[in-house]
Amino acid sequence: MNRRIEKNRAKPATPEARTKFSLRAWREQHLYSLFSSLGRLAARPWATALTLAVLGFALALPILFGLLLDNARGLAGNVGEASSISAFLKPGTKADEAQAFATRLRARADVAGVGVKTPEQGLDEFRERSGFAEALKVLHYNPLPPVLIVEPRGDAEALVAQLRGEALVDQVQYDAQWRQRLNAILGLAQRGAQVLAGLLALAALLVIGNTVRLDIAGRSEEIAVMQLLGAEAGFVRRPFLYSGFWYGTFAGMLSLMLIVIVQFILAAPLARLAAVYDHAFVVHGLGVVQMLAVLAAAAAIGWLGAFLAASRHIALGQPR
Repeated sequence: MNRRIEKNRAKPATPEARTKFSLRAWREQHLYSLFSSLGRLAARPWATALTLAVLGFALALPILFGLLLDNARGLAGNVGEASSISAFLKPGTKADEAQAFATRLRARADVAGVGVKTPEQGLDEFRERSGFAEALKVLHYNPLPPVLIVEPRGDAEALVAQLRGEALVDQVQYDAQWRQRLNAILGLAQRGAQVLAGLLALAALLVIGNTVRLDIAGRSEEIAVMQLLGAEAGFVRRPFLYSGFWYGTFAGMLSLMLIVIVQFILAAPLARLAAVYDHAFVVHGLGVVQMLAVLAAAAAIGWLGAFLAASRHIALGQPR
């Protein structure tokens, strides 16, 4: 009888079996926490919707500002590339002298191209754009000189200095200062966008942390019982971490939806702006990789906010 009982006694589990069982238990616990936290958010739809609306707007604002700056920087880059040096030749310069001077400039390595605008072309352009076509008819001669439109390649400042020393050149116009101011303004705006993004990310972190704190306060008795039964802090904290994860993920999705709506509203004005610049730049939005990065960052913010709030309040309620 005793031999039969010993024979039927269960054999001790091997290390491989214990490891497999622990991994399966760990996976089941995380899956349960993942979907149970989602169910708790769905159980209070209005409170969840209001929280997600605040988070979605907080995440969408810096992204929209960043997109605006990125497109503005692309426009500034195209304007800077299209800028040229206007070399006004001395009055009385003949057409063949202007053409010879332009040919000599085209041979330079720091010149991408040279266009010649005759006095007649300049007067016609002035007549069309100024609105003084009738008044210009009283002129008995053309006071405008020939103008060379020089496209610089490389160091434009050195080219400007050399053009000013040429005998045929009366005046050189190269508005580099406004581009420097524009770049400074864009740099300041970019730093402001970074500060705004940091502040709004911190605000989202605090909102999620406060929401999780209220959830912990509502389940304080349940948490106290689990802690008295010996539940570890990680086990108690896990559902709240997944709640923060869902808050961040859904807020990221909502922010992307808001961005798409804003892009749709601004599509027509942006198309007209691009047409004014002869489609020299293309207005772009977020790519697939950038959208995934936004979702990942939003989920990380939600997870971190929940972790900080849950760790603090669970530690304060830990029985001593």
